[in-house]
Formats: sequence, structure tokens, C-alpha cells
Amino acid sequence: MTFTVEQAKAAFPDEVVTRATTRLIRVPGLDKQVALITLDNGHDHTRPSTFGPQGLVSLNAALDEAFAAEPAAIAVTGKPFIFAVGADLSGVEAISDPNLAHEIAETGHAVFRRLTDSTIPTFAFVNGAVMGGGLELALSCHYRTLSESAAAISFPEVFLGLFPGWGGTQLLPNLIGPDAAVTVIIENALNQNKMLKPAQAAQLGIVDELLGSADFLEQSLLWLAKVVNGQVTPQRKEIDRGAGWDAAIARAKAIVDGKTKGASPGATKAVELLELARANDLDAGYAAETQALAQLLMDDTLRAGLYSFNLVNKRAKRPAGAPDKSLARKVTKVGVVGAGLMASQLALLFVRRLKVPVVLTDVDQARVDKGVSYVHGEIDKLLGKKRISPDEANRLKALVSGSLDKAAFADADFVIEAVFEEMGVKQQVFGDLENYVKPEAILATNTSSLSVSEMASKLQHPERVVGFHFFNPVAVLPLLEIVRGEQTDDAALATAFAVGKQLKKSSVLVSDAPAFVVNRLLLRFLGEVLTAVDEGTPFDVADRALEPLGLPMSPLTLMQLVGPAIALHVGETLHGAFPDRFPVSENLKKFVASGKTAVWQWDDKGNPSVDPEVAALWQQGDQPSTAEQLRERALAAIAEEIRIMLDEGVVAEAQDIDLCLILGAGWPFWLGGITPYLDRTGVSQKVTGKPFLAPGVASVPA
Repeated sequence: MTFTVEQAKAAFPDEVVTRATTRLIRVPGLDKQVALITLDNGHDHTRPSTFGPQGLVSLNAALDEAFAAEPAAIAVTGKPFIFAVGADLSGVEAISDPNLAHEIAETGHAVFRRLTDSTIPTFAFVNGAVMGGGLELALSCHYRTLSESAAAISFPEVFLGLFPGWGGTQLLPNLIGPDAAVTVIIENALNQNKMLKPAQAAQLGIVDELLGSADFLEQSLLWLAKVVNGQVTPQRKEIDRGAGWDAAIARAKAIVDGKTKGASPGATKAVELLELARANDLDAGYAAETQALAQLLMDDTLRAGLYSFNLVNKRAKRPAGAPDKSLARKVTKVGVVGAGLMASQLALLFVRRLKVPVVLTDVDQARVDKGVSYVHGEIDKLLGKKRISPDEANRLKALVSGSLDKAAFADADFVIEAVFEEMGVKQQVFGDLENYVKPEAILATNTSSLSVSEMASKLQHPERVVGFHFFNPVAVLPLLEIVRGEQTDDAALATAFAVGKQLKKSSVLVSDAPAFVVNRLLLRFLGEVLTAVDEGTPFDVADRALEPLGLPMSPLTLMQLVGPAIALHVGETLHGAFPDRFPVSENLKKFVASGKTAVWQWDDKGNPSVDPEVAALWQQGDQPSTAEQLRERALAAIAEEIRIMLDEGVVAEAQDIDLCLILGAGWPFWLGGITPYLDRTGVSQKVTGKPFLAPGVASVPA
């Protein structure tokens, strides 16, 4: 143990301390008592227990007390609904001393390992959410029970640009095998931090026994007694340290390369440490984890990951510029204009989250019926997957209806349009709606690029029109760009934010500027890529130019996903507003006119090549760029556009730009969205004359 109480307080003065308390319990069937250690930070389940230096000191003292009692067994459990969710990340951001980083890494190992090396049997009673360092604590025990109701079981570290650094990379593969460990530590983390369900954790062998939540502690203690008495011997998997381990590491490298392109040091280090775990030498493994963790804690990439974590978990919950929520109107019925795929997805989301009547309308009965049928079909799929009960499925389906008559919207409080992306069409839709809806009903538009102010300009009540821009797929991407038009009032805006929260979306307030935030930035860098291709840069060179950033997909793959016709339409909108910065590629026009949707085609082995028909229609010049030249140019363009957007007041701060890119475009946590990367690489200084973020924000404090 390296920290004293005083040193721990000095290290993280603002730590929300998780106290560990020991009590001795009599358990039927055991002669000696059981020492039960409970972790509790004094808050309810909305503030999960974490470990900072003081928390580790407290746990160490509780272990001293437990061992001194010479019990039959030592068990660790958590407060209601929470076991523990890892290190105190808020304190990590303040670390500027490499020695302190090393001490924190070493202390976690030293305390947790006491449970592993104990001659007295040790147990983790995982009664609730368990993540990161909390899961490492549980793995450090000899045996584990898990509550059937436990939520959030994961190692999220690689998602943040870190790796499990208090034993996770060494203990997990030697418990459940290397391939399963790769899934939990790397694959799930890089798949948007996918969580394990309790049954999955048990099936993998992470825990020994799955128990009901009603009497979880009592049942865990009875099970403990059986283990101590030798009546129960938990099975352990035989670990393949040869070809099986080789295959697991190869898979891990492929996942990390595919997902991060080497841009996340934490992911790369996780693979190295999993390979080291093959020897099952905790001395060597823990020393390597400590050294790597201490280095990574002083790396700006990790700080960018923590910055992202705070954006998503704090800033997104308190949107900058949102009006007082008391101004929001109650929404008891929703109207959806349009019954195409996007409109139907919106109807499904509204009915699932708000559980109020939702009515779709369109130009003919066939389209209305198709839209309602889609929503009913998706509800049936949820029922089939047992995500909802038969009763809930019936209730939800009964709430969804269709009508050709817009009088069905007369009592709606919130009406959203998802019709063709053309100003005249949308103005006509809203103008028509005003004849039917009540004056205080909110009119929302899902436009991706058009002016909300212009859309509302001919209405009697333009103050109730608000932009409500979702991202595809609607059910997956959490961002909602809420757009304030020139005349949008606070009540309409507050209602939009309240509805966004009910929909479980993260809302960001944006001003009524062309293409708002995400599409404007994506089109700016896509424009640079297409211009380079037009000039003569080979398609593969252009598409790989941004790989070092570790973005979720390449520019041309993104264009295919969005749809070239939509990309062209948004690009033309932006060209109309900013012709000098958003050129429209004549080749892209021909590409869209040809009906083609993808540049790439794949052979049976998954190898891409340019579609010959696309190559034939795309007229290229004779001034190719290298990947490095194009990357430099694209990053400079993004930096310039962000500075212009901030100067225009499109969003409140650079943090909102980053939040939009993380939640709306899936840009990586370890990148910090984009502005920390532009600052770290000097691009923002070079292009705009100053960094986007203050020193110590998303970087190691000086």
C-alpha cells in the first residue's frame, strides 16, 4: 500500500469517497463468522460508487479489520443496486504528476490483490452495476455471485481510450479464456461500450452463481457456506495457452485495427497486456499494467477520452442554452406528417417512449397503411425478442393509427414533419397544418439542412416552429439537434427539450444555420475528399487519408450510408450559403444521376475495388494528392469551419461541436470529438491562430 490517508486526501481533494465498512455475520453451517465488507459512497444509485485514493485507503483498512477477525470467509458487496463502477475519473483529469499516476495504478493492484492472495476464501457478491475497477475487484476475489437484476456489467476502459488497469487484462483471460476476454475487454468496448446481461456474464464464467435479487445477500451467504464447507466446487474452464491464445490475440488485433486504425493507445496496449497474461504471472502482469497505466494517465489521448465521457454524461444532460424546463408544455398526443421510413421510425420512437397516441398521415391510404404496418411490425419484433410483454405490445399498437384527414391532429400537442427535403413542400405542409392544429401545438421539422426560420416565415404562429433533427438510424444514434428559428419562443423550445429527454435522446441547441452542426462538418470534409478525387487522387488513397484519426467509417463509406443523393442535396444547400467553402462536384451529380449508391464493390473475400461503372463516369484530373496532403487539407478545412461556426454562434462552445460529432456521427471518445485532436496536433493554432479549448481541458494540466 503506497498511500497514507493524508496523501490520499491531497491527491484527490474533491473525491466522492466510497467507504468500505466491515461487519461480522453468523452464517448457518459455519463455525466461524463471515467478514462482510460493504462499499458505499453515501449517495443513492444515481451516483455509483467509485474508487479514488481515499476509497482505496478505506477498502484497505476494511480488509485489515476483516483479516484480523480470522473469519471463515471474506465477502465484498455494494450499496443497493450498485456494486462499484471503477476508478474515480473526475479526479484523474486533475493529475499532472507522473509519480502520482504511478502511485494510483500501483495502489489499486496492491489493495485488490490482497483478496487474490488471501489464504482465507474471498467472495464478491455482485449485487448491482459493476464496471471497470469494480469488476476488477470482483475478479480479484476467489468466487463470485451475481444478482439477476444487475445492470451495466462491462469493461468500458477501451471505449474511453484506456484499458482495464487494476488486474482486468490479467485475471479475466485466465478465468474465462482469452477469446471470451477479447470479446469483453475489446470487442464490446469498441462496439459503443456494449454491456453484458447477467445471464451472459454467468455463461461466460465471469461469475460462479446467478441468484435472484429479492434475497440476494442471504442466498449469497448460504452459497458461500457451501463453498467453504466443500459442498459446492465452482467449475473453472480449462485455458488453451497455445493455438487458442494465438487466435484470440490475432482477433483482438484485427478488431483494434479495424475500429481504431491504431489511433487509440489504450486499445493497442490492451492487446499487448492480454498477450502477456498467457503466462499467468500476476507479478509480471500487474507490473506491466501499472507501468502502462501510469504512462497512459499522462497521455493527452486519455484526457480526450475523459473529456468525451464528461460531455456525454454531464453536458448532454444539461444542454447549454436550453430554456427553463418549467416552460415546457405537456404532450399527450403526437402527429407525424409522412409515413415513409423516417416518419415510421419516428412514430415508433414516440409511441415507445412517450406512450401517448401517435397518428401518421400521408398523401394516400396505401402509404398510411404501410407506415402503421411498419410500426406494428417493429413492435411485434420487440415482443418476439421478449423486450416487451404481450400486454405492452397490444397497448403500443393500439396507440398508433393513421389518417388521411389532418383533422386527426386537432388535439395533438406536438406534430413533426418528415416529408421530402424541399422548402416549398415543407412550407406547404406547415401552412396546411395551421388550419387544423391548436395555436399552442408545437410544429417540429426533421429537416437536415433547411432553414427553420424560412419554413416558419409564412405562418400565423411562427413562434411554435422548432427544428428537431434526428440522425439515422433513429433508434441507435442518441443525438437530437434542436434548432431555434428566428421567431421560436422559449415555450416551444422548452417543450422540444422536454420531449427530447423523454425520447432518451441527448439534445444540443443549435442556431438556424445551414445544415446545423453534424452535416455541415461532415460535408465540409467530404467535400475536400471528393475535390481531391476530382483532381486525380485515386479513390483508395482519398478514402484512406483520414484513417489515422480512427473514425468509425471512411468518407466514401459514409457517403454510401447517408445516400449520395442526400449528400448532394445537403451539399447544394451549403453551396448556396457558402459557395467558396462548399463546392458541388459535377462528378457527384453524374454519380447520383446514374442511380449508383456506392463507389466500392466487394469480392467474395471481402476485398474492395472501385465499381468499374463509377470509375468510367468519374472524370478525374491530373493533380493527385497524397494521403498525407489530403489529410492535412481536410483537417484544416474542419478547423476553419468549426472556428466560423463558433464565431457565428451556431452552438455555445466548442464542447457542443464535439458532443454532436460523438453522438451524431459516432466519432471516437479517444478523439474527444475533434477539437482536442485539432488542438493536440497544432492544426487549430496553425489554421485559426488559437486552440479551441483552454489548457488542461482534454489535455494534461501544465
